[in-house]
Amino acid sequence: MRVISPQAERGEAGVSALRVGVLAYPGCFASEVFGVPDLLTMAAHVAGPDGCGYEVAIVSPRRRVTASGGAALEVAPLREVDLLVVPGFALVPGLDVDAELAPLAPEIAAIRAQAAAGTVVVSICVGAFLLAEAGLLQRRRATTAWLLAGELARRCPDADIRPECLVVTDTGVTTTAAFSAMYDFALDLIRRHSGAGVARATARVALLDDARSSQAPYVEARLLPRAGNAFSQQVMRRLDQNLAARYDLVALSQAFRVSTRTLLRRFAEETGQSPLEYLQSSRVRRARHLLETTDRTVAGISAAVGYRDPGTFAALFARHTGRRPRDYRAAFRRAG
Repeated sequence: MRVISPQAERGEAGVSALRVGVLAYPGCFASEVFGVPDLLTMAAHVAGPDGCGYEVAIVSPRRRVTASGGAALEVAPLREVDLLVVPGFALVPGLDVDAELAPLAPEIAAIRAQAAAGTVVVSICVGAFLLAEAGLLQRRRATTAWLLAGELARRCPDADIRPECLVVTDTGVTTTAAFSAMYDFALDLIRRHSGAGVARATARVALLDDARSSQAPYVEARLLPRAGNAFSQQVMRRLDQNLAARYDLVALSQAFRVSTRTLLRRFAEETGQSPLEYLQSSRVRRARHLLETTDRTVAGISAAVGYRDPGTFAALFARHTGRRPRDYRAAFRRAG
């Protein structure tokens, strides 16, 4: 993502401020409208008068905007900016996405026009759905809130949706994960525009984690829509009930009176993965719960979810969550 001014790259004095516009629209999350500007304000104070500044405006193609919770926002007309931030809105699984986006045609047109003019476009959380509607995600890597990544992937079959990522940038378009990932993006923006030292100090002042790399540890699988139909769900149930048992594809297929080839084909058609992949994900979910809520050793948890070798388990856990088991426990252990 190009956000550093040409003057700064050449080391010239009098570096101009980065012009940032935040696109406000009816029903947008008010906190996502102000989250990035507020952190940029903090960064400017940290950097001091000689640092690179930020000119931020809340813009809209409308004269009046009422955000989430009935908050009235004061907006300025659309203008030329270096970077346009598109906040998210209240979208939950099961809502009609087309019905939610239909009233936002003026905003979608504005996003499309800004991108065509060379503006860097950034979405926060499910703001990615507006970018998708504007055609900006075609043949690009992108992310969004993990809860709705599957829906975005279905709507954008030619995009590469990365549900585990916090921030994804691909040729002038940046998308972020859910809600608080706006701060991960803002810190990266500050790092690029004002330097690593300013970004680090700003994170400390704001009590933000500037070392996060994935939203995978935050996924709550029980909130995700259940994939598959009766056959695959029966297979899932059997696997869930026998997490500690050795994976035996032949025995599994015999239990459902089908060949191994048929079981693999039907399960993949209904869920998009293999039974072993599902089992590994289920084991990781169970291990996460045990790490969060018990004092059992990592070796004990490893055995409880079917792995005799704690090293093998730790590698699998890290691949799924982005953290080693002990690091995960340190970050997510529930008091009491």
